[in-house]
This record gives sequence, structure tokens and C-alpha cells, in this order.
Amino acid sequence: MTESLIGFGAIFVLALLRIPLAFAMGAVGFVGLGVMRGWPATAASASQVIYETGFAYTLSVVPLFILMGNFVARAGLAQALFRAAYAFIGHVRGGLAHATVLACAGFGAICGSSIATAATMSKVAYPAMRKLGYADYLSAGVIAAGGTLGIMIPPSTILVIYGIVTETHIGKLFAAGVIPGLLCALMMMGAVAWITWRDPKAGPAGERTPWPERFRAVRDIGGVALPVVVVPGGGHFFHGRLPLLKDLVVRHLR
Repeated sequence: MTESLIGFGAIFVLALLRIPLAFAMGAVGFVGLGVMRGWPATAASASQVIYETGFAYTLSVVPLFILMGNFVARAGLAQALFRAAYAFIGHVRGGLAHATVLACAGFGAICGSSIATAATMSKVAYPAMRKLGYADYLSAGVIAAGGTLGIMIPPSTILVIYGIVTETHIGKLFAAGVIPGLLCALMMMGAVAWITWRDPKAGPAGERTPWPERFRAVRDIGGVALPVVVVPGGGHFFHGRLPLLKDLVVRHLR
């Protein structure tokens, strides 16, 4: 127990020194094992762990989902999602907050990460809400709450990890997360409506968007539909084929 607390403390100290968390955890783990088990055994264990984790599906799919989310953000699809949602409901009270929740749900269906969803929407939605005079507690709260949709609406990195750990069909987990994710989004929008009903100044209504601009906004988010459909379908297709793919890669490398 004491060794674990010392290790956690060392990781926090290295993180405060602005050392990347991966290097901090690796260094603390290596030194800790070396002190407790000896350096030759630690060196052999480290090489084996690096090899095994390099072929682990869990550690490959998670960063790839995050990378896909970064590609989508760089392509401007996050802004397109927000504009499309605002075009239809921006004229109602709290419309920007409602649009933020919908945009979080759409972006979460692409990247599968709550942190990436919240970080992206804070750059996209918060300046617009602040410019329109939204209350800070509503602006920050709706972004933080909407970001949690990233781990529920498929594809979700948490569902992938859970499926691998419990040996559950990942495609079925993705299908099971759709309705709860949409219900959470609707409940968040209901909370926004209730807050703005109690305090209309917290989320003033915006201008009504003409229908031609609404159609253009919908057309701009056409690129979002491809990963939303392909990624869950890919998870269903590759489930059960991962050991075969791993053996093929290993044989190719040899």
C-alpha cells in the first residue's frame, strides 16, 4: 500500500513538472518494479509488456477514435454540427444551449470521447453563447454535461474497453447505447428549457434562421453521417476476427 501511494505521488509530481503523463507513468512503474523485484527482471518484464500492449486491441482502438475526432474537428464538422442545430432551434429561448447539446451528441457519435467532445464544443459553442449574453453557469454546465454524451452514444471508447474486458459483443454494446444516449440528450435539453423558463435572461433567444440557410446547414453535415454509420458497422464486422488479424500481422512481421 505504501509503495502504491509513493508511486501515485511521484506521478503527480512529474505531471506538475509538465512531463507527459505517459512518460511519467512509465518511468515510475519501471523504477518501482526495479526497486521491488530487481533490475534484470524489470527489464525483461518491460520488453514483454511493450510487445503485448503494442498488439492489444484496446490500446489501438482508443487513440484511433480520438484521432478520428481530431480529424473531424480539423475539418470543421464540429462547427457545421453546431450551425445546423442552431439553424433549427436557435430562435427559441436557450436555443444556443439546445444546439450545444445536439452538437455534443453528434460529435460524440464520431470521436467516442467525452474529453474531446467537451474540449471541442468549448471552443465552438462557448464564444457564441457568451456573445449572446448567456449566463456563465448555463454555458459551462451545458458543455460539461453534453460532453458526457461522448462515452454513451456509439462509437464509445468506454464501451469498447468494457466489451473487451467482459468479452461482450461490441456491436451489440454500440446498439444498446443509442437509445440511452438520445434519452440523455433529450433530458439535458429539458433541463435547459426548465432553467431558461425560470430565468429567461440566462439563455436569451437568437434570431430565426431562414429555411434556405437551414437546408444549407443540413447539407454541410453530410460528412458526419459516414463515420456514424461505418464505425459501429465496422465494430460489428471485426468482432471475433481480431485474433485472426493479430496472427496475420505477427506472421507478416516475422
